Amino acid sequence: MKRVVVTGLGALTPLGNTVNEFWENILAGKSGAGPITKFDTSKFKTHFACEVKNFNAEEFIDKKELKKYDTFTQYAIVASDEAIKDAGLDFSQMTEEERHEVGVIWGSGNGGIGTFEDQLREFHTGDGTPRFSPFFIPKMIVDIAAGVVSIRHKLHGPNYCTVSACASSNNAIIAAFDTIRLGKATIMIAGGSEAAITHSSLGGFSSAQALSKRNDDPQTASRPFDKDRDGFVMGEGAGALVLEELDHALERGATIYAEMIGGGMAADAYHLTGTPPDGLGAYLGMANALKDAGITPDKIDYVNAHATSTGLGDMSELNGIKRVFGDHPVVVGATKSMTGHLLGAAGAAESIISILAVKNDVIPGTINTENLDENIPAGLNIALGKPVYQTVNYVLNNTFGFGGHVASSVFKKFTGK
Repeated sequence: MKRVVVTGLGALTPLGNTVNEFWENILAGKSGAGPITKFDTSKFKTHFACEVKNFNAEEFIDKKELKKYDTFTQYAIVASDEAIKDAGLDFSQMTEEERHEVGVIWGSGNGGIGTFEDQLREFHTGDGTPRFSPFFIPKMIVDIAAGVVSIRHKLHGPNYCTVSACASSNNAIIAAFDTIRLGKATIMIAGGSEAAITHSSLGGFSSAQALSKRNDDPQTASRPFDKDRDGFVMGEGAGALVLEELDHALERGATIYAEMIGGGMAADAYHLTGTPPDGLGAYLGMANALKDAGITPDKIDYVNAHATSTGLGDMSELNGIKRVFGDHPVVVGATKSMTGHLLGAAGAAESIISILAVKNDVIPGTINTENLDENIPAGLNIALGKPVYQTVNYVLNNTFGFGGHVASSVFKKFTGK
């Protein structure tokens, strides 16, 4: 099978609207949490989230086009444009035949939920006449971001979306990786976006007892592995990767961030929203990823944990990690302590962090974790507080979604052909 490398990155996050800004704030240990500004939250139990800040879509997208796109699609456009530029690609200079070999796989858990809410609100507050926008359906459907990115750049290769809740964008990246190594494309744009800080999302997650209620101190609310954690902090944004067949990347002199070498998937098969205490699904996803990569657990230097800051979820994952790695002193980190939970975009944002950890030999710290849960398996090496500067040759990135979806990906330092 063909080898696959990462040649471009793009990010739009609560900690920065470019990859560089995002990475700098991750290493600085900043929190992206704050009061929700998008709507009045006074009647909700949770009043804060990790919002994208200082974003003006008109700086990136023609005003006439904007009315066709939900915010999650706008985020996808901006992040993928950055990744494409970062990769040094100019699709307008490619022949049509070359663009047949370039595809897009994009993940989202909620798609155009904001559009859905807006349209139903207009309908129910009107006179009952069904006056829906002609853009309602194409703005709302989850696959549309993948379609829009391909239309924007006239890319005719494989094109679809992955929907597996909070594992969506990691599944998209794994699918794009498989597409290239099986010879079905030369270049793939993969990632995910989410714009679900809305009335219904906030209300739904709150009713499910999933969200933190630390309204008096939002910036410390996301505290993975801490005994006082009380739920996750909802986030939004997008992450994009350009994945490329190795020989093609070398031939055009591309900058290579890392090599992707494996992806593993599994299912908890346990509960609608909960994870099994023994971490079986997480264990299987990680074990499958390592098997696919052809490496043993002792090769992994860093696990970017899903670690949302929920009591059962954190412990389930750590039990799975302990089962996979045993006494190997792999460093475990939880960057959602800073970004919040980007839902379907989490896997893409955290893939960028994982790739830059490999590229720069630094593991971001986990902030806000002051009192480790006493039930954490003995011997786990959790990066707390400041970044850990060490050689990072291999990284494993975990994502899990409601419904029991498990996706784990493996990146390694690129050391040449």
